Amino acid sequence: MTRSFVSGFAAGVFATTVLIGCLTAQRPSTALPVASSSQPKQGVRGPGVPEFWVRPGYRVDLVAENLGNARFMEFDNQGNLYLSRPQYGDILTLRLRGNRYEVVNTFVSGYPTVQGMHFADGWLWFAQTGAIHKARDLNGDGKADEVRTVIPEGKLPRGGGHWWRPILVTDKYIYTAIGDSGNIEDETHTERQKIWRFNKDGTGKTLFASGIRNTEKLRLRPGTNEIWGIDHGSDWFGRALGEQPLRFQPVTDYNPPDELNHYQQGKFYGHPFIVANKLPRIEYQNRTDILEWAAKTEPPAWCFGAHWAANSFTFLTKDHFPGHKGDMFVACRGSWNRVVPDGYRIERVLFDPITGKPYGSLTIVKTITSDHKVLARPVDCVEAPDGSVLFSCDTTNRIYRISWVGGRDATSR
Repeated sequence: MTRSFVSGFAAGVFATTVLIGCLTAQRPSTALPVASSSQPKQGVRGPGVPEFWVRPGYRVDLVAENLGNARFMEFDNQGNLYLSRPQYGDILTLRLRGNRYEVVNTFVSGYPTVQGMHFADGWLWFAQTGAIHKARDLNGDGKADEVRTVIPEGKLPRGGGHWWRPILVTDKYIYTAIGDSGNIEDETHTERQKIWRFNKDGTGKTLFASGIRNTEKLRLRPGTNEIWGIDHGSDWFGRALGEQPLRFQPVTDYNPPDELNHYQQGKFYGHPFIVANKLPRIEYQNRTDILEWAAKTEPPAWCFGAHWAANSFTFLTKDHFPGHKGDMFVACRGSWNRVVPDGYRIERVLFDPITGKPYGSLTIVKTITSDHKVLARPVDCVEAPDGSVLFSCDTTNRIYRISWVGGRDATSR
């Protein structure tokens, strides 16, 4: 392939061909079930729930509010719900009282930008931008009595544009990551844009995977040792072609997609050079090694719409939702880098129980109105002990519950 052909590719074919990188990236933004009256069918909204669109068969209830920067959630084995609040540097403990979750104590506080959490081995492991700790409540009052630092400051980079740190604790290892300090910085020779693995005592630092932009949660697919996460797509994909930012963006509005990735040892996931199914970013297309980067990029297992900010997720392990076990609920915070806003939803990703791979998705809750009024920006999803799913919003500072009610119009597919 000649250099002149590559350059022409950017100016001509690229703007259209990139759309086929992931078919889900070009789905209509308002693709919802429509009744014969041309009005969307609705599930159930409980008291205090804004005018979300809810898929038939499901119900959404407001279960906590006035939480202040409600971001990531995690349950322990006693049914306590933990909520991280990065702007406050703390984690709250909530408990179910009737139909609502109430704050009973501050579990830990005084940590810079605490975010990711994982309950394992009787401890709540939690990550701040530059360190990882674990804590436990010994007397049941919702406040940690014992806190230990597992990975201290200085072992990993901190801060920067995408500082959000996930944490996954398995039977043998701790996995964590930190993303791009900007949008599409070339930080391949630094410790950023990578997933790192440690022994559970904080030793044995090992590079696990690379080429990530902003992956905020890592989890094992139930019944396997497969590590999954969602990576945010980069911004301003078509600006090099002369787009008018936030006014005329025929390429950026649809590219690149957010990626659902199965992260594997030693593999590269494209960022910052390659997006979607092995498509070069325009800014890097003239690198002499761009085809080598494309060849070694692991493509996404599934793609979401461009700039949805598909953020965090939970796998479904219980039978509360019929026919859903093994699927994933994903919280999408929504776009800022599109002329017409999109995203803002809870999306169900369907997994084939035979192959273990995703094969489709459905919108369960949409938190933006048809006239583009944003009602909530979902951040995280977590499966509750009864199998229902909670999602948080860090702009309205609320937590909602999604449950199954069935009904004549309900379908699981």
